[in-house]
Amino acid sequence: MPAVSTRAPVVAIVGRPNVGKSTLFNRLIGGRRAIVEDIPGTTRDRLYGETEWRDRAFTVIDTGGLETRGGEGYTALIREQVREAMAEADAILFMVDTAAGVTAADAEIAALLRRSDKTVLLVANKTDNAAREEHVVEFHELGFGDPIPISAYHGLGIRELQERLLNLTPESRAESAEDALRLAIVGRPNVGKSALVNAVLGRERVIVSAEAGTTRDAVDTPFQYQDRAMVLVDTAGIRRPGKVERGVEKYSVMRAREAIDRCDIAVVVLDASGKVAAQDLHIAGYVADAFKGMIVAANKWDLVEDTEENRESFARRVLGRLRFTPWAPLAFVSAKTGLNVEGLLELTTEIGETRSTRITTSEVNSLVREAVAAHPPPSPGRRVVRIKFATQAEIRPPTFVFFTNDASLIHFSYRRYLENAIRRRFGFEGTAIRLIFRSRNE
Repeated sequence: MPAVSTRAPVVAIVGRPNVGKSTLFNRLIGGRRAIVEDIPGTTRDRLYGETEWRDRAFTVIDTGGLETRGGEGYTALIREQVREAMAEADAILFMVDTAAGVTAADAEIAALLRRSDKTVLLVANKTDNAAREEHVVEFHELGFGDPIPISAYHGLGIRELQERLLNLTPESRAESAEDALRLAIVGRPNVGKSALVNAVLGRERVIVSAEAGTTRDAVDTPFQYQDRAMVLVDTAGIRRPGKVERGVEKYSVMRAREAIDRCDIAVVVLDASGKVAAQDLHIAGYVADAFKGMIVAANKWDLVEDTEENRESFARRVLGRLRFTPWAPLAFVSAKTGLNVEGLLELTTEIGETRSTRITTSEVNSLVREAVAAHPPPSPGRRVVRIKFATQAEIRPPTFVFFTNDASLIHFSYRRYLENAIRRRFGFEGTAIRLIFRSRNE
């Protein structure tokens, strides 16, 4: 089994607006900056930088000014971005301003950080003279021990800060179950889900039977494919609600839907020897509505003569029935013979990377301007619909936020037009993407 991959510790800089976070970020990564990636989210994007201190690699995240109360639009997006950075981090640098003293906003952020269960270092910035140094002690009341006095602008105290981080963070961190790519095998009863699980894992992990409903529980199994940590979730077959029996069968359906909710990518298994059933459509729809990655697996392909003509014919039938998920790739597999199981796993890793794709704000807005110029949004009556700004706010799933003068006037067909434009330009094959429209006053 390949070695588990490791990552450099992640340090996030967090604080209210204008306390000097970006100056510290630039000071920490300095001339040794390996990569700085612009990750769009709001007017104040998150920045990722990689650096080394004493032969130890670190990833540093610069975040936007955090305001814990109120606010919509950009303020709310910044808050979401900061929370994502906190979730990624091994340690958090909570930055305050010695010149301003302890503020109510500092106290609110401190309360938020205490609930995060993360390692927090309190950094008192702008401590660049003796008078301000005397005020550093006031920040003890925030509850994070001795503040580290620094001046990011002048480079004072940076060495001590780096030493504290070296002592508090691990040299590297193994890719955990939370980091692993979660794969759910889903489908109606008796399409071969459990057999496919065993083909993927290479051993008898679950009971395989021709009797529909043999597998009762969703069983999580960590495994590794090449250098990628993965978790495979086998699920009970999803039946139509009217056919679900009481008791354990009803519980199995609930567990299967929960598995879809918990996964990153769902493999929707079809019986290639039969028709695409109505329940197959319901399952694919559930996966799409949950904004997951999706692969359609035509299992039992060993029962079909494997010709290019038969593959094209089956693909046309699937595409005709699953018109709402044209972005989902089709894989022809046989759990019984092992046909193309390797290719199925290759697809999952590719889609995992696709779901983590970030598009810069400038690229998104360039595309939106072109799309709107080619086909402006329909405007009812005298009300002209305008899209003012767009950004990718999240990954997994890729989420794009559009700010308009009136979000209620964006028709479903225009949403689909913009989604298609995004896919034509940036790809995103194999994953649902989410489009959010928000109103912003003139």
